[in-house]
Amino acid sequence: MKKKDVIFGVIWLLLGLVFAVLSCLETLDEFWSGMGSALMVVGIVRLLRSYRLSRSETYREKREVAETDERFHFIRNKAWAWAGYLFIIICALSTIVFKLLNQDLLCMASGGAVCLMLVLFWVSFFILKKKY
Repeated sequence: MKKKDVIFGVIWLLLGLVFAVLSCLETLDEFWSGMGSALMVVGIVRLLRSYRLSRSETYREKREVAETDERFHFIRNKAWAWAGYLFIIICALSTIVFKLLNQDLLCMASGGAVCLMLVLFWVSFFILKKKY
């Protein structure tokens, strides 16, 4: 069990607890109760995973293989590429739909997301092109 994982798990758990409590006391609005709950879940999952890694040799070996295997890296990169393609298509379609529904703010937000993704793609492409 890595000490860093435990520390981050505890930090997420405590931060989530603070947000949830402050939201229940109506110091913060209801957005922060949801954020706090999500952070508590992240903290608990990280702590459970760290505990499981420290107790189970087979699970630890399985995780190490998953982190170092080239096939998993290829699949992970392919999944990110598909997610990016789908995000662009969904945002582009939603831009058209929002414009047809006269929802200009949502139209601009989804169109801006498409533009941002394309800029990030090209910047990444040129950086990686120089690197490889």
